Amino acid sequence: MDLLTFIQNHGGYIRTRDIKSNRSLYEKLRSEVDKGNVVRIRNGIYALPNQMAKTMIDVETVVPNGIVCMYSAWAYYSLTTKIPPTICVAISQKRKLVLPNYPPIMLYYCSPDILEIGVTSQVIDGFNVRIYDLERSVCDAIKFRNRIGIDIASEILKNYLRRSDRNLTILNRYALSLKVIKTLNNLIDYML
Repeated sequence: MDLLTFIQNHGGYIRTRDIKSNRSLYEKLRSEVDKGNVVRIRNGIYALPNQMAKTMIDVETVVPNGIVCMYSAWAYYSLTTKIPPTICVAISQKRKLVLPNYPPIMLYYCSPDILEIGVTSQVIDGFNVRIYDLERSVCDAIKFRNRIGIDIASEILKNYLRRSDRNLTILNRYALSLKVIKTLNNLIDYML
């Protein structure tokens, strides 16, 4: 089997352990990396260059147990017009992780007690990724309003409140758990 076809059939990514038993594919991988036909993401993980042009990556491969968050989640839910410059991924604050040079990834460290709040799975660009749900994404915007800017946080909240699929009960429950309930209510009162 041709290596490039093999990689394409595996979602555009490959791990060296997937082909370690096939010596000819393993040698071909090294050759294709040298030619620029395959990109080394990090030690043991490779991808086709056209795969890297997509807006989403296989987060589980590059950042195991990572959760798409912040700008990437807001863009996915069309809560903001700001295009994320990196793929934003939440991980446990106790984790140590070496990131590849490409694709650009911004890590957000989260305490373990709130890391899993609002996690859901979505298929984005053909990848099944863990991502914070709509309400958790809004709560993150409120929580980090000083870092991202009150204008972006307000835009996200306004766009959320206009949606027919919003769930204010879940939003309030998450806001309480994330300790932003008072700020959320003040912002909603101000907008009304």
